[in-house]
Amino acid sequence: MNKILFYLAAALCAPAAAALTAPAVQAQTQKQTQTQPKEIVDDVTIRDVEIARDGGYLSIGMLLDLGELEVEPNRAVLLTPRLVNGPDSLVLPSVGIYGRRRYYVYVRNGESLLTDREERSYKAADKPASVGYDKLVPFREWMDGASLKLWRGDYGCCNTLLAEQEGVLGRHTEPFFPELLYVRPAAERVKSRSLEGSAYIDFPVDKTTIYPDYRRNTAELGKIRATIDSVRSDRDVTITQVWLKGYASPESPYAHNRELAIGRTAALKHYIGQLYRFDDDVIATDYEPEDWAGLRRYVEQSNINHKQEILALIDSDREPDNREWAIKRYYPEEYRYLLQNCYPALRHTDYRIAYTIRAYSDPAEIGRIMAEQPQKLSLNEFYLVAQQYEPGTDEFTEVFETAVRMYPSDETANLNAANAAMRRGDNAAAARYLAKAGNSPEAVYARGALAVRTGDCATARRYLGEAKKLGVVQAATTLAELDYRNK
Repeated sequence: MNKILFYLAAALCAPAAAALTAPAVQAQTQKQTQTQPKEIVDDVTIRDVEIARDGGYLSIGMLLDLGELEVEPNRAVLLTPRLVNGPDSLVLPSVGIYGRRRYYVYVRNGESLLTDREERSYKAADKPASVGYDKLVPFREWMDGASLKLWRGDYGCCNTLLAEQEGVLGRHTEPFFPELLYVRPAAERVKSRSLEGSAYIDFPVDKTTIYPDYRRNTAELGKIRATIDSVRSDRDVTITQVWLKGYASPESPYAHNRELAIGRTAALKHYIGQLYRFDDDVIATDYEPEDWAGLRRYVEQSNINHKQEILALIDSDREPDNREWAIKRYYPEEYRYLLQNCYPALRHTDYRIAYTIRAYSDPAEIGRIMAEQPQKLSLNEFYLVAQQYEPGTDEFTEVFETAVRMYPSDETANLNAANAAMRRGDNAAAARYLAKAGNSPEAVYARGALAVRTGDCATARRYLGEAKKLGVVQAATTLAELDYRNK
């Protein structure tokens, strides 16, 4: 089976963070907060340090307490946060506090004395007691595991660095991202579908001729026509069969009912044939002289007296005429009730309109059809249009949720919908879908990924170990990462 891989933003064996929407991608936000004040460098206290992943960005925030910081007139203090991970680093905008003389030089030059225009600069005498610091930077892979440091530099005249200090404010560790396995459904060679229903055509006693205006026939015949018209007018659809099966009720002799069922079904075939001019082999017919199954369903769901005894007669090996006679003979009151309230509904015609739908391959066309007539799409076509969207976006999720609504019992549809739900952080929906996703290797792996997502490491290892035995290559990688992060 063909598969595609996407990443799931999930906390490693810890409760999931709330979902937030970034400019282009809906992603999980992992916040790492240090609330206790810390004096990292002399006379500067740092509070409320926060490092948060938000989609494709890393957000850095803190509160710089400058109340104890004093700066001489000819000096300057520069406070510069930095992200550092081995040889990689990113210098963030600085906060500069300038003594009186230094500050006036800054004003005259019209630019920062020590760094660039993004620096936040203050005159020492007018500096606020605290400065809120917030910066959003594009996330890079090396930032996973990076330390957030604060560098302090003390400068004298001519920008001479007199002293420097540095302390660690915190560390950013990316949550564990187990890869999700989306399964591509097999393409249908022929997209065969059908619409089914029942019509209750009234015939005069012992007659097999259809009178369209007789009693409720206008409405009942209209049901069949509406069903045929709903697909016949669609250029993408070809009707392959109109199947009719007629039933009679049991109150007359079986042989007579057989003749009525055959004749009335033939009359309906002729009526439809005149309306639509189908080829002779398109309309197929069947019949059942007496609808005992329908009678049994009605009795079982009713509260009539002697229900169990009547059900026993219906289920007996008696000949149909003898069964009907016995109900009438031994339970006359109940028989009269059934004759009046149940038997009319047993005289009906079931119909099924079978048709094929052409295949679609253009994603733009598939997207349009999904919005207007999603029932025309195969699971493979839903999968094709999903490739046009970024995993985790509303559009991506909507594709797989629509697919599972159209195919609620399909295991692959439920598996892909579960993965999409996990990707956007809806673990409850993912669990519901996985309950109907079967036991394929990919479904077992998805249960392991969900266990990681919800913080159940023991369950995660059990499912991932099983998936590994079933041949899911990614399971071994995910297990190794899980063990590494839990050392």
